[in-house]
Amino acid sequence: MSDMVILAADNLITMDTNNRVIPGGAVFVRGNRIVAVGQRNELVAAYGDAKVRDLKNCVLMPGLINAHCHSGVLRGTAEGLAVWDWLRLYIDPMHRVLQPGDAEAASWLCYAEAVLSGTTTVVDMWRFMDGSARAAAAIGNRSVLVPYVGEHPDYNYFESFETNERLLETWHHSCDDRIHVWVGLEHAFYATEDKYARAIELARKFDTGFHTHSNEANVELQEMDRRYGRRPIEVLRDFGLFEPKNVLLAHCVWLDDDEIQIIADNRVGVAHNPVSNMKLASGIAPVEKLLAAGVAVGIGTDGEKENNNLDMFDDMKCASLLAKLNDLNAAALDSWDVLRMATCLGAASIGLEDQIGSIEPGKKADIIAVRTDTPRMTPLLGGEYFNLHHNLVHAVQGGDVAMTMVDGKIIVDDGKLQTANMPDLIEQVHAVVPDLFARRTRYLSANKDGAVSPI
Repeated sequence: MSDMVILAADNLITMDTNNRVIPGGAVFVRGNRIVAVGQRNELVAAYGDAKVRDLKNCVLMPGLINAHCHSGVLRGTAEGLAVWDWLRLYIDPMHRVLQPGDAEAASWLCYAEAVLSGTTTVVDMWRFMDGSARAAAAIGNRSVLVPYVGEHPDYNYFESFETNERLLETWHHSCDDRIHVWVGLEHAFYATEDKYARAIELARKFDTGFHTHSNEANVELQEMDRRYGRRPIEVLRDFGLFEPKNVLLAHCVWLDDDEIQIIADNRVGVAHNPVSNMKLASGIAPVEKLLAAGVAVGIGTDGEKENNNLDMFDDMKCASLLAKLNDLNAAALDSWDVLRMATCLGAASIGLEDQIGSIEPGKKADIIAVRTDTPRMTPLLGGEYFNLHHNLVHAVQGGDVAMTMVDGKIIVDDGKLQTANMPDLIEQVHAVVPDLFARRTRYLSANKDGAVSPI
């Protein structure tokens, strides 16, 4: 049958609870589901009608999960400022003048970049997300779409809970459940207090999740203390924003021990963004404390403007190194910990651990193949010197991905995108960027201090 395939490679990393590695491993996929995992010869004997795809000089592993991202087209043009000045002078002025065509072109390019570098699921907080949904539907990536909502008089140029609801009605659970829509809020102070109840109501109505940024920079703690006399996590809890079925917080850099316990007690997921936090000089998240408390911590690239690429392998390496530097402990956040954050823990952070994040029977067939015949993966050793996991975290780059399968469909093959024409996507961005930048320049000329902020 055409919907049956056996993927076989030199090694298979399952990312199950035992971090099982199968030399000469294979996975049998029927439709969009993993049916069996084992040795190549065993699966070929058991499922003789299936097409066999031998991926020589490759390792099979679960697709990576980008737990926090923003589509965008400002790469390399928003540099050299700490996060709040960066928002005021670069990012929020862009949002004031952004148009649907700009936003859609950005999502097409960002999702293509993601799947080419082995990311199969993207949590994307963006604008005009009907265009993002069309891009995800065509390119084939798994997506959690989260509108950038601002329900505050000073942030009335973002999305609203009204547009968020329309996106939920149109796209939630679409494309064979490959596209999910969540309720989004940029930061807690991007909405007035009376709007928090609306966020909870929407999440409950559509049985979906809630995503926002929190504790990203020290100035946020000062503002929450001024407004409420409490820390940000306490404010989110006290206003009921931890009530939805799944809650994911981006950054969580400036946490105290009480906030970590609140996050753990409320089963809230965290998206760690190491490259963005370094670039914007935001600080270092207490990842090991969160993991020790039982929190599902995933890894996010954040946007192309605060990272400059969407390569999750790059962020895995930075997550490991940043933890070691933070604790002055070379053993902090080892390679298995980081791989779990990028796969099964990332899935748990968005409530999909029973569907994706590991290569196990019954789960969705979101699988990637990473080349091992590269200088970066050499030497590749077994036995007491086993180093495959270390090489994946500290050496591999996204360009080493040979194959990306999402929902049982191969959308990147031999390192090439199969579902869209990359030169066309690049040209689309080149076509919209000049006018977007011109509109932003006109806005900044009339508003020398940038976008107004309630902080």
